[in-house]
Amino acid sequence: MRGTLTLTWILMVCLSQVAVQSQYYSESLPYDPRPVKVTNLHFFLHETLRGKNPTVVMVAQANNTSNDNYSSVPFGTLYAIDDPLKIGPGDNSEVIGNALGLGILAGKNSTTVVMYLDFGFTTGKFKGSSISIFSRNPLIETERELSVVGGTGEFRMAEGYARLKNYFFDGTTVIIEYNVTVIHY
Repeated sequence: MRGTLTLTWILMVCLSQVAVQSQYYSESLPYDPRPVKVTNLHFFLHETLRGKNPTVVMVAQANNTSNDNYSSVPFGTLYAIDDPLKIGPGDNSEVIGNALGLGILAGKNSTTVVMYLDFGFTTGKFKGSSISIFSRNPLIETERELSVVGGTGEFRMAEGYARLKNYFFDGTTVIIEYNVTVIHY
């Protein structure tokens, strides 16, 4: 054992004396700021909570055996989301994309959801582009604001905010109006 430790110590000293040489490629470019674009989007998210074809499903729920959480949607519940995005609030409105993501009920004594949603656009000028929202969403507030934290395609390097307004709710269907301001390059 003593011989192994001595050999290890000698190897470490020798290796520390070896000069490590590496080359990399680097090219300095002059700073050329790209113009900032601001895009305002307006659409409606249609969500179906129950029925034949729900767009939100519970994935997991906390194992809460106590009776101190009387909510119908208890703390720690995780949902998967695949909601259509439409031009208008009507059922027959044109679908322009979909919102995919996750939402977790993260407020012990409230209906606040922390959600990640990726809004992918499938038609129009922004076809193939997406924006990502990651923010807390206090569901019971009629109007609220969420953070835009990224994007792809036309919205690469996006930031901004989304203003949400509850448009319709009947226990099965939820329609939310989105006014999104996206700052991108």
